[in-house]
Amino acid sequence: MMKERPKTKILVDGGDPAETEKIKSLLGFVDGQTTNPSLIAKNPEIQQRIAAGQKLSTEEQHEEYKKIVRQISPLIGDAGVSIEVFADLGTGSDAMLAEGREMFSWVPNAYIKYPCTHEGLRAAQVSVQEGMRVNITLCFSQEQAAAVYAATVGSKAPVYVSPFIGRLDDRGENGMDLIQNIQRMYKAGDGHVHVLAASIRSTDQLLACLALGVDLMTVPAKVLEAWSATGLSIPDKRFTYKGVDSKGSPLRPIPYKHLDLSKPWESFDLKHDLTTKGIERFVADFERTLQQPKHIA
Repeated sequence: MMKERPKTKILVDGGDPAETEKIKSLLGFVDGQTTNPSLIAKNPEIQQRIAAGQKLSTEEQHEEYKKIVRQISPLIGDAGVSIEVFADLGTGSDAMLAEGREMFSWVPNAYIKYPCTHEGLRAAQVSVQEGMRVNITLCFSQEQAAAVYAATVGSKAPVYVSPFIGRLDDRGENGMDLIQNIQRMYKAGDGHVHVLAASIRSTDQLLACLALGVDLMTVPAKVLEAWSATGLSIPDKRFTYKGVDSKGSPLRPIPYKHLDLSKPWESFDLKHDLTTKGIERFVADFERTLQQPKHIA
């Protein structure tokens, strides 16, 4: 159990309430939780049903997601529980917004996760105007983070942007550089967007986020357990991240870009292949839990 809570808020990245309770007992607290279709599909109860040949209908999947979120909600602190809309590459902003509104009503500490795409940001822009809390996920570039800032100006609640570290590292780019670049860029802003470091795969990445003083980080239970086994040490600012790619080679730096946060969000380049792949992965995981539709001859 931690003697002193770090400046960075710690969220559990997962879809199992029992796992959240375990981490809370190890740390003494859990500030929040992030969920997504992939994590919900891996929930032990859902996996047991699938193993028994009992795949879910779309309505049942939706209700299971709601049930899991409602179990997690009272276990966590003020960073809330992030609930992701079910969006594929063709889902429009109106459909995302309709689902986001409904999901926002599930629990009092909800954050609605939209993908970092044009349609996702259109939904987010309306959401914050309506007083909803949002988390923009699958962020892989500084330009995407700039668009998140510009699209959500005026939000009364903190907006989260979730840059993915591990997936950039996997392909040889230093994901920690992206975190630092976004932090540096946001210093010129009004502070309404908080950086939520995501896709954390190792204790080194976790420690680097603490050393950088990121606003929040979401971490899988197994990484938090590994950190706990080392004594829950807090690094100082001199900590150096020495990440490597999936082949063990040194990571390529990601250069900083000077971007104008006052520009319209639509003017920023939102395209990123890892965002596309991330959406496709979530959809595939979601669909693996579903019953196949019956074809009528």
